[in-house]
Amino acid sequence: METLLDDQAKAIEKLRSYKVGALFMEPGTGKTRTAYELVRSVDGCDYILWLTPFQTKDNLRQELCKWGATGIRIEGIESLSSSDRIFLELQRELHVASRPFIVVDESLKIKNWDAIRTKRIIELGRVAEYKLILNGTPLSRNILDLWAQMDFLSPKILNMSMAEFKSTFCEWKKITKRIGNIVKTKEWITKFHNVDHLYSIIRHYVYECDLELDLRKQYIVMPYEIEQDIKDQYNELKTKYLDSEMMQWKNNNIFLEMTQKMQHLYCCAEDKFNRLSEILKANDSNKVIVFTKYISSREAIKQKYPDLTVLSYGKHTYGLNLQHKSVTVYWDKTWDFAQREQTERRTYRTGQIQDCIYYDLTGNVGLETMIDKNVQRKENLLEYFKQISVEQIKKEL
Repeated sequence: METLLDDQAKAIEKLRSYKVGALFMEPGTGKTRTAYELVRSVDGCDYILWLTPFQTKDNLRQELCKWGATGIRIEGIESLSSSDRIFLELQRELHVASRPFIVVDESLKIKNWDAIRTKRIIELGRVAEYKLILNGTPLSRNILDLWAQMDFLSPKILNMSMAEFKSTFCEWKKITKRIGNIVKTKEWITKFHNVDHLYSIIRHYVYECDLELDLRKQYIVMPYEIEQDIKDQYNELKTKYLDSEMMQWKNNNIFLEMTQKMQHLYCCAEDKFNRLSEILKANDSNKVIVFTKYISSREAIKQKYPDLTVLSYGKHTYGLNLQHKSVTVYWDKTWDFAQREQTERRTYRTGQIQDCIYYDLTGNVGLETMIDKNVQRKENLLEYFKQISVEQIKKEL
């Protein structure tokens, strides 16, 4: 078995003396191995439940098998809200066990304290003596989300209700609007305070780790030309969607739908295959990953390059350890900065020995530049749409 890295050993040393804990370790730092070793350190543990996003179950199972892990029940977090049968079954198994251990991977999945799955995870946690949460996002980004996660570990850690937590550490605004007979209230955080006090409360139970590799990241833009007939269809869609009647009919909530259809039009442009061929000639194809957004993109690439590793943002963004690869091609762009950041960590991670290269295929239409700018600003797509006028959209697209 591989020797533990310094941060993995430090995390285990810190948390093994507690029955509950949190690993806030950036993607690529080896938090799954760290969690497994913590579980193994508990004498007499007779039941292990590992909750993880459904899409990462197979990846997690493969990772655990590498270290000889057996007898671990792995369930998708989403299943807790969709299946009463699974929830009741887990309850029974936990009650029967004398010393159960629950691990919750990607613990931001339990950030909404009033969601069914959050309530059920917390309920399961009340039965288990040993609990661990894992997340790849730095602690400072998730202050409001911490209440549910800490409540799962133990309500004694914070010793306050959700309302008390918000009043103590957050300032927020609330706007209530009436639309016909419907009253809608929106609330958002404007500021955090008393953060040092919060950290002092939870610091014993949390281990944080940033990824530090002595490797280079290289970003290369690969421009490609879109066929004129496709650009004509692209412009027709733009005119159609940004028409005032369409805007009114869709209640102005058209931006995502419009850009999805426009991007899909040119997702298999001929010149993209030319650029991909250039990339494969310059690199070992066994080291290359291609990320796609659309099924048609994925199928077209696999038809031409059947041995190439082709992944999708939705299914393969999290959980995969691809340290044996070092070249990533973004065939279709994504609006989601967090998603893009996570895809980079599939290769740029602990165990990687080569510099990592990231190729962005960029078409000659305004939408491509718009997506790039949004990712660089780390903005949410809908927030961006609210800030921009229809005339600006027409100009930029």
